[in-house]
Amino acid sequence: MMARMSAINRRAALGLGLRAGLAALGACTAGSALASTPAAAVPPAPLAPPRPTYESGSFTSVARGGVVTNWIIARPPGQTEPLRPVILLHGKDSNAQTVMSMGAERFLADAVAAGVAPFALAAVDGGNGYWHRRASGDDSGAMVLDEFVPLLADHGLDTSRVAFLGWSMGGYGAMLLGSRLGAARTAAICAVSPALWTSAGAAAPGAFDGPDDYAANSVWGLAPLDDIPLRIDCGDDDPFSAATRQFIAQLPNPPAGGFTPGGHNAAYWSSQLSPELVWAAPLLTA
Repeated sequence: MMARMSAINRRAALGLGLRAGLAALGACTAGSALASTPAAAVPPAPLAPPRPTYESGSFTSVARGGVVTNWIIARPPGQTEPLRPVILLHGKDSNAQTVMSMGAERFLADAVAAGVAPFALAAVDGGNGYWHRRASGDDSGAMVLDEFVPLLADHGLDTSRVAFLGWSMGGYGAMLLGSRLGAARTAAICAVSPALWTSAGAAAPGAFDGPDDYAANSVWGLAPLDDIPLRIDCGDDDPFSAATRQFIAQLPNPPAGGFTPGGHNAAYWSSQLSPELVWAAPLLTA
């Protein structure tokens, strides 16, 4: 009886072992099948949406004594990466909107479409203070360097290097502020019909607060300009052409640009804008 039970138990044990082995084999096979099944492809991250081609806004400038200051940023279409900006400085009795109305946004898009490396344009209201600190406390120069440039970074621009382009009062301001920011960060300066006077006495009323202010903010003999690529454009009939010729003569290195037919007006400035942007772009984006 014991022998028969032992035989049964052995057969049961063998049966159990066989079933366990088959179960283990099945589990192993299933595991292998799962392991050999390729993982589902991870979809690529969605592309960043293009940056807006036109942005505008305002901020309260501490440097200008609480003045609400308007600004505009223009980019070429389809840009997703941070771009370096050309900072546009307007002339007297003008503003950021007037600068853009000369066709700057269109010239930018056309230049990039033609193969120029992409960059941005940025304009800001600066009042009539000739882009430096005045006796009133209004300091549009500090507003640009200490407030506007950081604002551009906050809006996705690469401000490690910038360029300056200005007209009339802004042409003078481009040379002044570009030199103050320094060659390490100023990639290029383009001064168009710059408002230049050979002495404090010759300056237009309101341009400076007196001889000391003129001397402290003069661009004549300004050493940092020697290390920054400079372009100067001026019309032959511009009232500043004589002083501009004298200014160019005292520079150690001849600037790009030159004198062409035209006056001190938007028609001349618009005619020069495309070649000026094409000149500045490779210096800025290198």
